Amino acid sequence: MKKHIPNALTTLNLVCGLFSITMVFQNHLIWAASFIFLAAVFDYLDGTAARLLKAYSEMGKQMDSLADVVSFGVAPGIIVFQLLSLNCTSCNILERWHIIPYFAFLIPVCSALRLAKFNIDPRQAVNFIGLPTPANAIFFASIPMILLIQGRIHTFIELDFMVVLFSNPRVLAILSVVFSYLLISEIHLFSMKFKSMAWKGNEHRFIFLILSLVLLVIFSISAVPMVILLYLFLSLIYQKRMQE
Repeated sequence: MKKHIPNALTTLNLVCGLFSITMVFQNHLIWAASFIFLAAVFDYLDGTAARLLKAYSEMGKQMDSLADVVSFGVAPGIIVFQLLSLNCTSCNILERWHIIPYFAFLIPVCSALRLAKFNIDPRQAVNFIGLPTPANAIFFASIPMILLIQGRIHTFIELDFMVVLFSNPRVLAILSVVFSYLLISEIHLFSMKFKSMAWKGNEHRFIFLILSLVLLVIFSISAVPMVILLYLFLSLIYQKRMQE
């Protein structure tokens, strides 16, 4: 039975992605975002279970990528499409012709390209090349939460400018383009796979986890985009250090 546990967790990841898409159709964006976060948990657990149980399989690898396309490609893409559709009200010609919302389609397209590349790229056995699809999906899933519930949550420092920023359809469209490029870029990013719990060799991972926790305590849900940007920043530092 143990060889089926990772695939079962992958299936739960896929189911969460489907629920997320369904919630967008029903205009429940908070629930849609929540299911993406839950899908990310199952995505992390299936890989962890496969390593602990030594239950690797080619089918599991392919199924994981297919589930990720739905949960971390299609689902966040539809969320961004909905947000852009709701906020495109100016006289800009792209918005008047309802073109800007379709920028969101870059997210699932580039997510699929990134996952296909991951499956055939031997360089990504340890670390990643290009932004991982779960990190990209979490970034965009946090946006409706920031827009809709951040004002109800008490934080040590209020970040009202983030609500204004993410409410701007042009900003959201630009972010869709930039992060879609990061998905298929050649930027080297560290993974969160711990081979041991020792500090040595895992310094960047522990620093990332500690700083992420601090940001989440201080800024609540508004910290999520910061955590993703922190991940990118620390990865660039780590890559430069490794090259030296």
